[in-house]
Amino acid sequence: MTGTAVDRAIIDRVSFNRDGLVPAIIQQWDTGEVLMMGWMDEEAFRRTMTEGRVTFWSRSRGEYWRKGDTSGNVQYVKGAALDCDGDTLLVKVEQIGVACHTGTRTCFDGDQLAPVVGSAPTDS
Repeated sequence: MTGTAVDRAIIDRVSFNRDGLVPAIIQQWDTGEVLMMGWMDEEAFRRTMTEGRVTFWSRSRGEYWRKGDTSGNVQYVKGAALDCDGDTLLVKVEQIGVACHTGTRTCFDGDQLAPVVGSAPTDS
């Protein structure tokens, strides 16, 4: 799909927030492992959908960036879907190397919380 245009009707299905951004959850395509979350504006979404690599909008740097351009830890797009409200994007990728800038496989490896664990009621 490299170099193809994204249909305007697809872009119009995305509910960008008031800052013109949508959160993109990045997931390993074959294992379902959640790797990271980044932000996309319309152009980053368009690039991700047409170039086969994930592009994000950096809020802190005010510029586009692709995972792996400097680190070599590349994300190749394998699929994408919007949630039911169109306000969150799921991008399935083939992750080469680590996904987190801290050097861990995912951005969710480090700060484990201790929630109360719930259980479905059992029939008595």
